[in-house]
Amino acid sequence: MNPIQLINRTFILAAAPFIGIFCFLMVSHLSVELPDLQSYVKTEFSIQNELLKSEQKLELAKTAAVQTRTTIERFYQLYAQSAADVAAMAQSADTVSNRPAAIFDSRISTKLGAQPAKQTNSANLDMKLFYLNEPNYKAYALKVDVKSDKALKMVLGKDKVGSSETTLEAARRYGAVAGINAGGFADDRSGKRYPLSTTMLNGKYVYGFEPTFEDLAFIGMNTDRKLIGGRFSRQEELDKLKPSFGATFVPVLLQNGKKQAIPAQWQNSPARAPRTVIGNFKNDQLLFLVTDGYDERGGSGATLAELQDKLLQLGVKDAYNLDGGGSSSLIYEGQVINRPSDGKLRPLPTHFLFFK
Repeated sequence: MNPIQLINRTFILAAAPFIGIFCFLMVSHLSVELPDLQSYVKTEFSIQNELLKSEQKLELAKTAAVQTRTTIERFYQLYAQSAADVAAMAQSADTVSNRPAAIFDSRISTKLGAQPAKQTNSANLDMKLFYLNEPNYKAYALKVDVKSDKALKMVLGKDKVGSSETTLEAARRYGAVAGINAGGFADDRSGKRYPLSTTMLNGKYVYGFEPTFEDLAFIGMNTDRKLIGGRFSRQEELDKLKPSFGATFVPVLLQNGKKQAIPAQWQNSPARAPRTVIGNFKNDQLLFLVTDGYDERGGSGATLAELQDKLLQLGVKDAYNLDGGGSSSLIYEGQVINRPSDGKLRPLPTHFLFFK
């Protein structure tokens, strides 16, 4: 076999598979099916439509926000109006509640004098000083509305038992706006001056409780800022009144608006004298009366009976006599208001002080 024949045979053998496949396809009539495009969901997307929808949603949100703001503003206006109404009601209630006190002050001021000579108003107290010119004596009236526990306290002379100082010195040392002498005293041989009988400071007995003897009486303030006083045979009787501070002297002048019998000794020895008296009204305001006298010999000043009448005229409920004579002291804003019968203030072991 020559080379050309060999090449032809090789070509025919290589092409035989392809010729077979071609012949099979020609004879079998096979068909190919393409997918139906209509069976797929038709999706349409438009930027303009989406923007329009978003704009509509924004408009709805804006409308809702405006309505919400309007509702909030309406509720705020209602709240503000309600708050204003409540404030007006509270002010009206305060005015109504204070009206009796204002009427009381007006009546007492009319009885004491048209206008106070001095007055102090603060969160702690309301205090007014009046000058009285009675037919037989000259006096000074200090009306005090104690509004807090810081308004009034009793102190020892130089803060020591047995020591003494004038009411002016005590007021200056403590920075008090006013001061009044308090209880009686007794001197020992060394010259020390001790508070008389039962004395209390800050709810504690200075040197124990002493049952009332003779015509003495305890006079003080309790933890409710109310005047208390009287004769006590047992400590339990006094403790029931919750005393905060107080001192002792003689006698009791008024109880529950009724005069108390004045011991014979105090009716005549001395008959007249400088006096210091403490009392309270039905609304628990306090009244201090200090009368002038030239000396302690009984020819000047006020009698205790005269002071009882004056206190009843003013509407005082309970009243007690404090130490008098040369001990009577009234200090206001650093000035000595009364005229001490000794010619100068007497050093004392106890003082009532008032604070703004």
